[in-house]
Amino acid sequence: MKTISEQQNFVLTLSCQDKPGIVAAVTSELAALGANISDSNQFWDRVSNTFFMRIAFSVPTAVTEAMVRRALKSPIERFSMKLELIDVGRKPRIIIMVSKFDHALLHLLYQIRVGWLNAEVAAIVSNHEDCRPTSEREGAPFHYLPVNSDTKAQQEEKLLTLMSDAQSDLIVLARYMQVLSTELSSRLFGRIINIHHSFLPSFKGAKPYHQAFERGVKQIGATAHYVTPDLDEGPIIEQQVERVHHAMGPEDLVATGRDIESRVLAKAVKLHLETRVMLNGLKTVVFP
Repeated sequence: MKTISEQQNFVLTLSCQDKPGIVAAVTSELAALGANISDSNQFWDRVSNTFFMRIAFSVPTAVTEAMVRRALKSPIERFSMKLELIDVGRKPRIIIMVSKFDHALLHLLYQIRVGWLNAEVAAIVSNHEDCRPTSEREGAPFHYLPVNSDTKAQQEEKLLTLMSDAQSDLIVLARYMQVLSTELSSRLFGRIINIHHSFLPSFKGAKPYHQAFERGVKQIGATAHYVTPDLDEGPIIEQQVERVHHAMGPEDLVATGRDIESRVLAKAVKLHLETRVMLNGLKTVVFP
């Protein structure tokens, strides 16, 4: 039996119109390569008749990624699949964007440091200088990119250049208090995760905790979602709530919310980096 060090690990995700034989077609090709499947999840969306699958597997080191892709070419063409293959041995690189509130940033950095999040911080980007000391302590490159309505296009071009140069896979908006342009949101759809300090679809936009206070809610929450051109309307990845009561003021809700925001954003980033999230129109399929 081969040891773990003598194996390569991959994750594949696929989606296509549901038909008989999809699982057999893919797994038989993997079996022919000597693959060992360690995890498999499937979901059939009956409304759109779309089939989703995620498989984690290992192959002997002699089997290259190119060989795996060639083997899967037949089922891809047969079922018109949208398929992605991820080499688990490559650590994902992320850019974290933040403004002045740093609680979500600090939680992400901690979870990376202790290994719960398998990621490398390619850069920390901010429209303020407040988080530069944090970035320097962590040894992460800090990029100060101020922005206003006149400079947004140029600032976002710099961000795209940075993303390319740093070979970043994902942008995480850790309480980055600027609205991204339609162009950038569309171009990087599925590659930008935002944390909204509200349980969407309620209380969108600015000061959601104050909106929640005015409505006398009994629970507040946070929502991590992919960014789209429509503000706070992107496909939802993760949500959590906390119970509150009538004696709590707006600032109490804000304080309670900081912890929820940090946890929800980190969980959403983890799910994305482990390729457990698949886009399904305006929704997501999130495999455990």
